[in-house]
Parts: sequence; C-alpha cells; structure tokens
Amino acid sequence: MALDAKQLLQMSQQQLDALFSARDAGPIPDGEAKGTAIIAPGTSFSGAIAEFINIFAWQGKVFDAKDGLLRNHILAFGLKAIIARVYKAPSLLDGKECIVLDYSETSLVASHIRDEIRMIEPGFYLGKVYWDKARLIDFSLDFRT
Repeated sequence: MALDAKQLLQMSQQQLDALFSARDAGPIPDGEAKGTAIIAPGTSFSGAIAEFINIFAWQGKVFDAKDGLLRNHILAFGLKAIIARVYKAPSLLDGKECIVLDYSETSLVASHIRDEIRMIEPGFYLGKVYWDKARLIDFSLDFRT
C-alpha cells in the first residue's frame, strides 16, 4: 500500500527519521507538489496542525529541476514566493546524499532555513527542516496529486 501524508502524520519522530534514513535521495523533482507540514508527529494534534498550516500558510512547493530552483506555494491566496536553490549534498541527519533546498542565498526571510528531502515512494518525498543546523519540523511533498 502506498504511503501518504496521513500515514506520516501518525508516525513518531523516530519512525520518520528511520524512514528518511532508509531511503536514497531519488531524483530532483520537477513540477508542483502538495505539501504537508508534520509537527508533533504521532500525536492527536498533528493532523489538525497540518490542516491549519495548509489552509493559511504553506501549501507546497513548485520545482524547476532544469534550473535547480523552487518556489514555495504560500498564503491562502496561493502566492508562489520564497525561492530556494536545489541540489544534492550530504544530509545533516545521517550524512547520506539527500536533495537540499537551500534558502541561504535566495531569501532574506528564510536565509537560515535548509530543507532536505528524500523520495520515499515514486512521486512522494519526506523532508526535514533545519534552522542553521537545528532541526525544526518534518514535511511531505506529494507530486502524485
């Protein structure tokens, strides 16, 4: 059975980390993905928090693999902003290759943010968010929808 964001929201942080570490980076994605923020994973609050964030703050990301860039899909009216460079590099979590979403040179607002993603199923990625080197939250990106 294919994994989806609902299943990830029910996993513990340890399970999410193990899933991320068990996968290879996969290809740099191209196109638009529906995003789901994973905050307080494995708790009864996780789904409600994700839904709130999806409605009012962040809906996903739009990748341009050819140019190695992405834009975040944010706010209730669908603004595509906050650009990141996209490339492969070692993960801060486990040192294995991942796809890095690097805001350090492209965004004043998010200059301290580094996202890392790995493909956990075709068209479905699990991500980690870091502020400098401190872990913040997880997220998923679904290109299948």
